[in-house]
Amino acid sequence: MTPSCPLVEVSGGPRERGRQYGEQAADRVRLGIEHYSSQLGRNDLTSDGIKQLVQRFEPTIARFDPTYLEEMRGIAEGAGVPFESVVLLNARTEILKLAQRPADDRNVPDDDPDGCTGVVAMPGVTKEGRLIHAQNWDWKVECAETAVVLKIRRDDGPDILTFTEAGGLARSGFNAAGIAITANYLETDRDYRRLGVPLALIRRKVLEQKQLAAAMHAVYTTPKSAANNMIVSQANGIAIDFECAPDETFQIHPERGLIVHANHFQSPIALSKLKDTGIANTPDSLYRDLRVRALIEPSLGSITRETVKNALFDDFETPWSVCRPPRKNLSSNLSATVAMIAMEPMLGVMEVAMLPALNRTFTTYKLDMEVQRPIIQAQPGSAQAAPIVKAV
Repeated sequence: MTPSCPLVEVSGGPRERGRQYGEQAADRVRLGIEHYSSQLGRNDLTSDGIKQLVQRFEPTIARFDPTYLEEMRGIAEGAGVPFESVVLLNARTEILKLAQRPADDRNVPDDDPDGCTGVVAMPGVTKEGRLIHAQNWDWKVECAETAVVLKIRRDDGPDILTFTEAGGLARSGFNAAGIAITANYLETDRDYRRLGVPLALIRRKVLEQKQLAAAMHAVYTTPKSAANNMIVSQANGIAIDFECAPDETFQIHPERGLIVHANHFQSPIALSKLKDTGIANTPDSLYRDLRVRALIEPSLGSITRETVKNALFDDFETPWSVCRPPRKNLSSNLSATVAMIAMEPMLGVMEVAMLPALNRTFTTYKLDMEVQRPIIQAQPGSAQAAPIVKAV
């Protein structure tokens, strides 16, 4: 049977939200902890070793936002699991990689790349004039059993709707202000030279912002342990793809109204300054973005969510395809497109299909939106006058 993706709704302060989250998703939180702890054990990491790795991140998280530690303590209490295990879930990318990389060798290839293919269609090329933001999440097939959609009711900012692994504070999603984010694995020769803020928490920080500038600031300036690609959009028609090295950020802007990104660097500036070391593990990335763009471009001006989803279902060169069925990767781990997420933030709509290569059934999740849609009108009395922007 195709795994489900339950909705978890929380509200209140950070600790209380965490408790509600942990209680509602306890089984999935425990399953995720068991999965990653087992993987770390295969790297000869004991429970004490895992705890020591986790504790290295706590001061960094506390400096970034201490309320995140409070929320994670609440999740641990609600799910009845150790606090360090919840931190592991929120820093799993960094901890898994650090466990594989001895201190004297930071350039060992990653054996479990967290792949993805992300897409944004700008309002000017969609049928209804609404921005569409979508993604395939390629990762371990077991994680189809640990995913949730988390709805956060907030008193101190816009509400949030995010698809994430249970126990995680965020992954892909959007907020009531119309700000959305998806993310893709990247890898460089600069990775893991320093300890940065876990990627999941940067994504959560983006989704907490009411203003797009603050959301982009969180991506652009926050120190990271390793490379990552983050696409940030706003429902009224702004989208920038940020190719992030740990210590530097490069921009990709829409081309013909589209951003399409897989798991390799596209920025010529980035490629002139660093070495992309991820392609060795994700060679299919080199054509996945080309395939998706080629399938969407014939519909420029009439793109819908169905257009984008159909492109993300592409099975060219399966199982090394945009939408991959469960298959062994180059390290013999079972990998798959775990989920397809399609968002239309202006409508407050997120659609999710689990293991989409095997299942084309989507579940729809909704968020009440606060974003205002501008209408540009000419100033009276002059055809050349500056526009007036009104909100409806």
